[in-house]
Amino acid sequence: MNMNLTKKILAAHLAKPSDMVPGEEIFLKVDQTLTHDINAVMTYLAFEAIGLDRTQVETSVSYLDHNLLYLDHKTPDDHIYLQSVAKRYGVYVSRPGNGICHAVQVARFGAPGKLSMGGDSHTPHGGAIGMLCIGVGGMDVATAMTGVPMRLKMPQVIKVNLTGRLKPGCNAKEVILEMLRRVGIKGGLGKVFEYVGPGAATLTVNERATISNMGAEMGATTSIFPADEQVRKFLKAQKREADFVELTADEGCSYDGEMELNLSELVPLCACPHQPDNVIPLKDVEKKKVQQVFIGSCTNASYSDIAKAALVFQGRHVHEDVSCTCGISSKQIYLQLMKDGYLEMLMNAGVRLLELACGPCCAIGQSPATKGVAVRTSNRNFKGRAGNPTAEIYLVNPESAAATAIMGTFTTAEEILGEEIVKLADIQEPDEYPVDDSMIVRPLPPEEAREVEVVRGPNIKPLPVPDAPEQHLKVQISLKTVDNITTDDITPASAEFSSMRSNIPLMSQYCYHRYDPTFAERARQMGQSIIIGGENYGQGSSREHAAINPMYLGVKAVIAKSIARIHKGNLLNHGIIPMIFADPADYDRVELEDTLEIHNLLDQMQTREVEITDVTKGFNFKAQLELSDSELEVISCGGQLRYLKRQLEEMGR
Repeated sequence: MNMNLTKKILAAHLAKPSDMVPGEEIFLKVDQTLTHDINAVMTYLAFEAIGLDRTQVETSVSYLDHNLLYLDHKTPDDHIYLQSVAKRYGVYVSRPGNGICHAVQVARFGAPGKLSMGGDSHTPHGGAIGMLCIGVGGMDVATAMTGVPMRLKMPQVIKVNLTGRLKPGCNAKEVILEMLRRVGIKGGLGKVFEYVGPGAATLTVNERATISNMGAEMGATTSIFPADEQVRKFLKAQKREADFVELTADEGCSYDGEMELNLSELVPLCACPHQPDNVIPLKDVEKKKVQQVFIGSCTNASYSDIAKAALVFQGRHVHEDVSCTCGISSKQIYLQLMKDGYLEMLMNAGVRLLELACGPCCAIGQSPATKGVAVRTSNRNFKGRAGNPTAEIYLVNPESAAATAIMGTFTTAEEILGEEIVKLADIQEPDEYPVDDSMIVRPLPPEEAREVEVVRGPNIKPLPVPDAPEQHLKVQISLKTVDNITTDDITPASAEFSSMRSNIPLMSQYCYHRYDPTFAERARQMGQSIIIGGENYGQGSSREHAAINPMYLGVKAVIAKSIARIHKGNLLNHGIIPMIFADPADYDRVELEDTLEIHNLLDQMQTREVEITDVTKGFNFKAQLELSDSELEVISCGGQLRYLKRQLEEMGR
């Protein structure tokens, strides 16, 4: 049977036989896991609670890369804990200063045909090398580390046939922004986008990574490119050619849908506030004054990205009214750029170089001014994502960002360089990267690892474990939200808030802090409650704190018009029942502080449809549970940790 690339990799990792029918649940053996510092503490607390002696997958890596801005003792305490717990349980550690998790994972650990699950929504970055990489919540990473097969709803596989070639001044960012313009922020739900064709063959691994990485913004399960000559060249440059395996779709294979995209027709694009699918040509953006430009992030901080931006800056200077910063994705790329003179070009232009970290992308430093206009090469422009809810965030490619920083308003690279723009096409990725893995701490042998003492600072509190649901639920509505609520709305991003994530009693006080500052206290006083959501509830990052904090405050269920994939999994994992309005019109009938009552909840859950009474308004409505049998077992147990412990006991482990 001829197979597309996605099905090939899934078939090779099936833990149970399956026909791989879209929408049906499959179970997979995982090869690699990754975590990062601002989400990982909960993951490793869960793994400790499980009681196994060591990670059971081929490679687990813990990255200290997001919050390197040590405002007080909390974050350094977290980093000490993460380093010690990694030593205890056989996990690699990428130390602060080595680089952003996705860039380092692909360069130093990734391999074609492998299956990875990472505690970050941009884990699909690894699809650039023909690897199937899926973003999940932290509890799912802990589960994968036990070696237990991971459940996944079989996605549809969409063929994206790329033709043509990118013009100078256009970047892989244009490809994914055009995809977002066409598909939207929900259009990728339940889908894998598999990029093929002669246009795909022209894209380097780092260009492919931009596209795979930001596919998360479409709601996609993941995105993937073939493991072809471009991948071989990349791994050879990383001194890892032995890890290369050619992997492509079989000729004549079938897909669940197809799209065509001509790279030659693309022009510089811009995602306007406040969603990444609000995309228009950059030339059509209103010429507002720009106060801040950030070039970098896991999405657009490769060697060629930064080198092209530097060439735009060469001989020019950042506008006097603009603050311009650059965050490079890894130590090896930083060193190569320094060797080749590009960092000097940036500094001579007045660009400030930041730490090798995620930083500004997740509001850890470089927050925009009040009502400021910020232009970024990162992946999300949600309201408040950059740390200031009054700011407007625009997403562009690095060449356009450099041009904008020079002019102080929205500008393309071609407007700066004119006919000289052709020189951008001469920039190529290095034939050989400077490889130095001294900032990666290798796992200890098992006998040494057992002697390691795990160090917990005073801010690290135990992982809250929810109770199982009961037959009768009568509670008030503690919050009613609008469409497209993000995990940033639920659990704010910033250096300050990120440092609280290992302390749920403290962090929960700021749950929905920017959206509704009264929520946390109201939910606490109610004791138990339900949240009402609109469309695409919980979109954005994989942070499971957006489920843990409401659970800690007594939220028992979320009833929404639709729920984003990763967040739905996090709700399940932490004992909050995800429900979907059977009739979306009922959303308009319920109000904040209405009392809702459900009789025979456990029995009704088995039918996947629950009748709910709005006691305050005096009417009944129905909600559906779009859950598989195993997901229903998880929520009936009171979450994934209780369910997993039961599984392992049954397996005799």
